[in-house]
Amino acid sequence: MLDRIENRSAEIAVIGLGYIGLPTAIMFANAGFRVTGYEIRKEVVEKINSGKAHIVEPEIDSLLKRAIENGNLRATSDPEDIRGKDVYIICVQTPLKDDKTPDLSYLENAVKTVANTMKKGSLIIIESTVPPLTTVKMATLIEELTGFKAGRDFHMVHAPERVMPGRIFKELVYNSRIFGGITPESAELAESLYRTFVKGQTFKTSSTVSEVVKLMENTFRDVNIALANEFAFLAHQYEIDVFEAIELANTHPRVRIHSPGIGVGGHCLPKDPHLLVWPAERDFGLIRLAREINDSMPLFTKDLLFSALRELNVPPEDAVVAVLGLAYKGDSDDTRNSPALAFIGAIEGDVAEVRTHDPFVGGSAGSVEEAVEGADAVVIATDHTVFKSLDWKKLGRLMRTRILIDGRHVVEEPPKSFLFRGVGRGEY
Repeated sequence: MLDRIENRSAEIAVIGLGYIGLPTAIMFANAGFRVTGYEIRKEVVEKINSGKAHIVEPEIDSLLKRAIENGNLRATSDPEDIRGKDVYIICVQTPLKDDKTPDLSYLENAVKTVANTMKKGSLIIIESTVPPLTTVKMATLIEELTGFKAGRDFHMVHAPERVMPGRIFKELVYNSRIFGGITPESAELAESLYRTFVKGQTFKTSSTVSEVVKLMENTFRDVNIALANEFAFLAHQYEIDVFEAIELANTHPRVRIHSPGIGVGGHCLPKDPHLLVWPAERDFGLIRLAREINDSMPLFTKDLLFSALRELNVPPEDAVVAVLGLAYKGDSDDTRNSPALAFIGAIEGDVAEVRTHDPFVGGSAGSVEEAVEGADAVVIATDHTVFKSLDWKKLGRLMRTRILIDGRHVVEEPPKSFLFRGVGRGEY
């Protein structure tokens, strides 16, 4: 296997062609490997094979086109097309159920697909974020389905993705990577494979340590964002701008406070703390409380909006509200667990009309102007770059009532003639 990896003759199957799977498949294809992407959504397969990406990401269209044109990448919905591959990389979602427990059905189905198509000696890599001990359990499942022995007849590794939308291709190359094998040889094979394009540091460990590291990274961020959101609550009580206070606090050499906002979204942070503590035998108050605080931020933003409406004598039930942004982060079309959607769900039914506009996602309005015309309030829910240069004087003339709620610290100087409120901007 190592020889096939080093001379780029190993054939790779990538299971799941979403925000992680498709860029990963592109990187290996452009590194010289023959890659088959397996995706159950046939419309996605057709689009990819035509050389067009179904997700928004800088560079993706040109890199995908090159991978398709050089013959190293093709997508399929037929599991027979991935039979007998040397490497299987699983990049499927691991969402939460309504009760906040992990839904591993997508992963289990992917593993079963691999078990039905793999050959003896295959290297199986899980990039999906999973609860601790999951990789070992999936290896056991493959053993049960195939009769193969993990570590002898096949190799199993957890190699968590560590990229951010908007910077995926750069971070795939330059970020450090962790390879957690069920055996040391498994980790070494995975490291050799990714070293064909990864320039960042690489580390080898066990699969369970790798799983925990990934979850710790995102839980650290989630807990610190919750702390920043609590600072924002205090800023409103003390009538100060929390962002000024954070900027000054961060001049301390050992302090790095995160930024508060309308909420935490994406496929990682709202989910991973739950995955980390799910198999544990005791409750973890700090981690769970942080999740509760961050989940509450859309409702806090709703309170800011309704307080402003009442201040200008606009009955909420008569109000027209324009929400700018649907994605969970700026300059992305990713709406997974977006706090913008949670905010919209919180105010729908309590106001007369909600209009939405997102330059990457779409929405009910085709432009910012269309969204705000005749509106009583504008709520910025995503920090898209384009929103930072809006002409509020011009937009204000289109509105019925001039209320601006900033949930993402997009507006540095509140526009004159607007009633302005922002998360953590307690001085206004």
